[in-house]
Amino acid sequence: MLPDYVNDLQTSVDHALAEDIGSGDVTARLVPANQLGTARVIAREDAIVCGRAWVDAVFQQVDPAVAVDWSVSDGDRVHSDQLLFRVHGPARALLTAERTALNFLQTLSGTATAVARYVDAVAGTGCSIVDTRKTLPGLRNAQKYAVRCGGGVNHRIGLYDGILIKENHIAAAGGIAAAIAAARALDAGVPLMTEAETLDEARAALGADVDLLLVDDFPLDQLREAVTLTRSHRASGGRTVIEYSGNTTLDNVRSIAETGVDRVSIGAITKHLSAVDLSMRFA
Repeated sequence: MLPDYVNDLQTSVDHALAEDIGSGDVTARLVPANQLGTARVIAREDAIVCGRAWVDAVFQQVDPAVAVDWSVSDGDRVHSDQLLFRVHGPARALLTAERTALNFLQTLSGTATAVARYVDAVAGTGCSIVDTRKTLPGLRNAQKYAVRCGGGVNHRIGLYDGILIKENHIAAAGGIAAAIAAARALDAGVPLMTEAETLDEARAALGADVDLLLVDDFPLDQLREAVTLTRSHRASGGRTVIEYSGNTTLDNVRSIAETGVDRVSIGAITKHLSAVDLSMRFA
């Protein structure tokens, strides 16, 4: 799991329940306090499941007497009308927790499903699909976990676990060589990555043997040349990994991957996701 995963999960659940329940669920009071209920949650479309721990935490926080019986695991591919889980307990608690639990499950499953589509699209190329920091506010670690469930790879989690020199850093430092030198001087003990907008910048980054070269929106012919330069660098003992970032879609991701690039990072998989359609019905 990700760093601080448990604490982050609980914080997310606390906030989500607080904004939904507020001073209390007035509609749930229509149901007698001692009435028990059982409900089934099914998928209404094909998807990759993600979010079990969040669902469990929501129901447990609303009422520890609620029991959740899962039929699937995170990372499973499910089909429309497939049962995901049954939940049993005080009917009021089931009604109160329903929307918050499904919000987490729909959103994280939507993230995992989006990632899986890209992973499937580049199958056999050796290229990895990587996330970015373009995540939904408050759900960074949750979505990073969902990316893994969909078969993707995590980039840095935040600003603290990797140096990524981008165009504004390069401009402020007076050039890519100066920016890399300043980063080396920090001796931060984290991976050193740099963006390149031209082949000359890519050559400078490779000359400095950065951990990762991020080529930004290169045309395919330039991307192929950057890949060739990177492979030559590695053949000479270098360690640099090359990653592409740009206007990547399901229609063009395979042609990008087939250039031989190691990774493709895609912001859309965590910021433009479509929530998976789920349904919860009392038995």
